[in-house]
Amino acid sequence: MQQITWPVIALALMAAACDNPGTVRITTSSTSDSSGVLKVVDALQCPQTQGVLTRKGSARADGSCVYGGPRGSEVILQLVQLDGRSSTEALKSFENRLTSDLPEAVAEVEAENARVEAEAVRAEADAARAEADASRAAADAEAAAGETAQVRMPGLRVDAQGDKATVRLPGMRIDADGDRANIRIGGLTIRADDKSSRVNVSSGDDAVNIDATDAAARIRTSGSGEAVRATFLMTGKEASASGWRTVGYEARGPVGGPIVVATVRSKDRDPDRLFDAAKALVTLNVGD
Repeated sequence: MQQITWPVIALALMAAACDNPGTVRITTSSTSDSSGVLKVVDALQCPQTQGVLTRKGSARADGSCVYGGPRGSEVILQLVQLDGRSSTEALKSFENRLTSDLPEAVAEVEAENARVEAEAVRAEADAARAEADASRAAADAEAAAGETAQVRMPGLRVDAQGDKATVRLPGMRIDADGDRANIRIGGLTIRADDKSSRVNVSSGDDAVNIDATDAAARIRTSGSGEAVRATFLMTGKEASASGWRTVGYEARGPVGGPIVVATVRSKDRDPDRLFDAAKALVTLNVGD
């Protein structure tokens, strides 16, 4: 699995949301693969309190527990049987239900994704043309003077023309075009657009995917190893019509199930303590 340095990803996301401090924060203390064995459980442990959360009444008929938090926030702890489904299929239904509470944020991210994908295709074509142009310009040094530049060193290749540049290093490629840049490091891809303050970070094995604009962010993570460890978060700069600002889930369990899922809905600008408490509930039930 591609090793990912989480603080770097967090900084990229913060750069995209620089006009909206405090909306999203990701931190970690480890870059190693997740490999711990998680417990198989047939009933949930639902303490009366956990961090900023307080349980509302007893467990519901389906065994789930509802918790209330600051400013009307809500966490629901559930035990989910996979019944032959993959964990990805099961968790997708949770993601769909949660994001229906933030339609504006979803629309913002999806619109930016479509635009950036189109720009990426154009950038690839432009890079290919720039490389061809640079090769032709090398044969006519006088005409190329002041317009193109090439650098060739062991392990390094640079081709530049006007505002466009391509840099190649072992395991890394950077394509820059004015305000936009695509950076590929092994299986990790970073796409940045300074004009729209947008950053997209993704890995080839889908261990982490972050889409961020200055108005919304969507984060998906999944751990490696023979277990389910997944986190989803969607946040908007402005509250939705229903009042929610951030939704998401923390999910863990054996790869064959059942998995424990804590869904989170928050009206607060800073939901970190809420997500920490939700994660603690999941860990209490299946382990870390």
